[in-house]
Amino acid sequence: MGDRQAAHRAGEPAVILLLALLILGPAPGPPRVITGADVLLERRLSLVAGKRVGLITNPTGRLSSGEMLLDALVRKGVNVTALFGPEHGIRGTSGAGETVADSLDRETGIPVYSLYGPTRKPTRAMLEHVDVLVYDMQDVGARFYTFLSTMGLCMEAAAEQGLPFIVLDRPDPLGGDLTDGPVLPDSLRSFVGMFPIPVVYGLTVGELASMANGEGWLRRGERADLTVVRMEGWTRSMRWMQTGLPWYPPSPNIRRPGTESIYPATCYLEATNVSEGRGTGDPFHIIGAPFVPAGRFSRLLSAGYHDGIAVSDTEFVPGESKYRGVRCRGVHIDAVSDDSLRPVRAGVEILSALVHSCGDSLHVNPKGLARLLGDAEALGLIGQGRSSGEIASRWERGLQSFREKSKKYFAYPER
Repeated sequence: MGDRQAAHRAGEPAVILLLALLILGPAPGPPRVITGADVLLERRLSLVAGKRVGLITNPTGRLSSGEMLLDALVRKGVNVTALFGPEHGIRGTSGAGETVADSLDRETGIPVYSLYGPTRKPTRAMLEHVDVLVYDMQDVGARFYTFLSTMGLCMEAAAEQGLPFIVLDRPDPLGGDLTDGPVLPDSLRSFVGMFPIPVVYGLTVGELASMANGEGWLRRGERADLTVVRMEGWTRSMRWMQTGLPWYPPSPNIRRPGTESIYPATCYLEATNVSEGRGTGDPFHIIGAPFVPAGRFSRLLSAGYHDGIAVSDTEFVPGESKYRGVRCRGVHIDAVSDDSLRPVRAGVEILSALVHSCGDSLHVNPKGLARLLGDAEALGLIGQGRSSGEIASRWERGLQSFREKSKKYFAYPER
């Protein structure tokens, strides 16, 4: 009897391990995708060796080891002479919309020039001691993410000053096979939309740089001396979780993988008096305001377009921005299927549910919404009771044209 009990106890660890493997899956291995930053450091360092390098980066500019590319280049003896910081800064500590000042990087002592303040494009003086500009940042796959405009303006500066421009490619976290939303018209161009692309554009940052260059989208049609250091192992059908790469928040309120799928649906609330959940544990997933009739709002939202998302009622107290310290009612939204989700159409459905549940308590900045969405007529159509499907159908011709045009810039296979 004692021997059988001992044998049973001895087998318990194996059973527990087996159950853990069944529940959690195998232990994570190395990333399936090798980013352009890793490729540069391992095999293409000659692109920057012996040159004075200006680096446009932030905390997402990391190697697979977790080390920031900036620190690795300095350690390798590369002469990094200038740093250029986007929204949120080089080390990612500034809030959304917060002006970032010029400074010295606290880790390396290298001058940091802010591109999110009075100056958003590198000047001749900033580039005086630079031979090549290198761009390495992870974006989120949405047109209104300001890193794309920073890249475009830096490409223009490089073209004007005759400097080579290198993009170290990284995945589009939404995949390279999803496009959604209206193609931005020239009349709505701004810093939250520099290029004539849909909200969800289905290109890596390197592919987008190639398209901007090839299609003459830079100022005065200039073309940069562009080199894209491609990734290895990435395919167009990959979503972020399939890359095996760790998630480093590209901005303070896009904290976890999965938010990139919801962000193109809820960012439009920045143009309203509804909180997008800043200062909560799950920004952009939690939305609401003190005046939102939570039950009616969620019922309207669930009755409309809901493919790929799960919606539940919630109450929350924002820790910053709108309604700081005030209890709000609203919903929690999460993506449950990236394959069926059309985030921009979901965003229109969210706006529609707010319009028809909140009445005069809802305030919308029409110009701000038009710049984010890329459609100046959508708000009026929502007010008329048009469905999200009807509104989205107006974008299809432009989307199809963009899809066809963008194919010649694809650098990676479908699968």
